[in-house]
Amino acid sequence: MVEYGNGVGTATKVANGGSGGGGGGSMDVGAAAGNFVHDAANTISALPPEALVAIAIVIILGLLVLRRAF
Repeated sequence: MVEYGNGVGTATKVANGGSGGGGGGSMDVGAAAGNFVHDAANTISALPPEALVAIAIVIILGLLVLRRAF
């Protein structure tokens, strides 16, 4: 069942004496990407305005440095 992404779940059940509950989670790449975007949006929306301004300045300076490098 490893080819279907169930290898880790099966191995943890065996390691736990067949009782399961070894943690595990979604192995779906699409769900992981969606969770990443959702978590990033929540983190950015929770930042104070000063941090957002600092991040914007760092991004602009980084783009200027990359422009000079190339």
